[in-house]
Amino acid sequence: MPIDPYIAALLGTVGLAALLPARGTAADVASGASTTAVALLFFLYGARLSTREAVDGLRHWRLHLTVLLCTFAVFPLLGLAAKGLVPYVLTPALYSGFLFLTLVPSTIQSSIAFTSMARGNVPAAICAGSFSSLAGIVITPLLAAWLLGHSAGGFSADSLLKIVLQLLVPFLAGQFLRRWVGSFIARNKKVLSFVDRGSILLVVYTAFSQGMVAGIWHQVTPVRLGALLGVEAVLLAVMLSLTWYGAKKLRFGRGDRIAIQFAGSKKSLAAGLPMASVLFGAQASLAVLPLMLFHQMQLMVCAVIAKRRSRDPEAVEARAAEAGTGPVSPRAGSAATRTAAGTAPRSG
Repeated sequence: MPIDPYIAALLGTVGLAALLPARGTAADVASGASTTAVALLFFLYGARLSTREAVDGLRHWRLHLTVLLCTFAVFPLLGLAAKGLVPYVLTPALYSGFLFLTLVPSTIQSSIAFTSMARGNVPAAICAGSFSSLAGIVITPLLAAWLLGHSAGGFSADSLLKIVLQLLVPFLAGQFLRRWVGSFIARNKKVLSFVDRGSILLVVYTAFSQGMVAGIWHQVTPVRLGALLGVEAVLLAVMLSLTWYGAKKLRFGRGDRIAIQFAGSKKSLAAGLPMASVLFGAQASLAVLPLMLFHQMQLMVCAVIAKRRSRDPEAVEARAAEAGTGPVSPRAGSAATRTAAGTAPRSG
């Protein structure tokens, strides 16, 4: 599988920070620009989230609750279990980043793309990813403060104020102004996607520049990075299995199981990077390294799984039925709109 072009851009940004880190006045400028970029990023998140779609999606509450529990309960528990790997497999700094990885919300775009490819419940994937991102604005910083303690700067009034001002307030402002700016954002979706990605690249450059100046990269060796990749591979395999077979035990239909697997097993790089910059400060570069590696790994593995799911008999029958080239099987139906009960509500 090829490397995601955006991951390549992130790696290039890391290389730039290693060769030309921002220092002195340049570091102050980069830090201020990064703070502004984070606020803009979450404003756009808020302006894009359709309140109507979110409300309509509440009818799938069992599915969304399952995804939220996987994202903010099962993942963190596995992260805590990995504490036994310190210091033999993971260094304390890498473990802090690994634990932070387990706390961030799920993805939206890739969950939708893979669910659609596998002929799953796409509306549910949209709502599940949106709910996870919204909940993560509050839950992720609280979990990080609780579980990481001083590794994430502690949970002080100052850190809480930063989270509220940089993440929550811009998001709520985007929701409030959506009725006026929503159509503009929809018309300029492609252009604004560059703003999104450029903002994240700026956050990465600032974080890794701080790490280079502080000299924290001397703590990482190729052996430790290889061990981290191995641990993350196990984590991803466990979550993919739990979400798929666990959803089956909970009697979800095939379409919902696909949405649960892809939304409940992945972590958002776009949401995690800005949060790490707020929570970890100068230590953010090491904190986001496990998340960056896990993000690329999940894209590669889930792309293979989605392609295989698309060749399932039910998916083939659904495609044939929609194209009008074959009989409609009662079992196939429309995989994009089935729910756990096997009905087909029309969600936004």
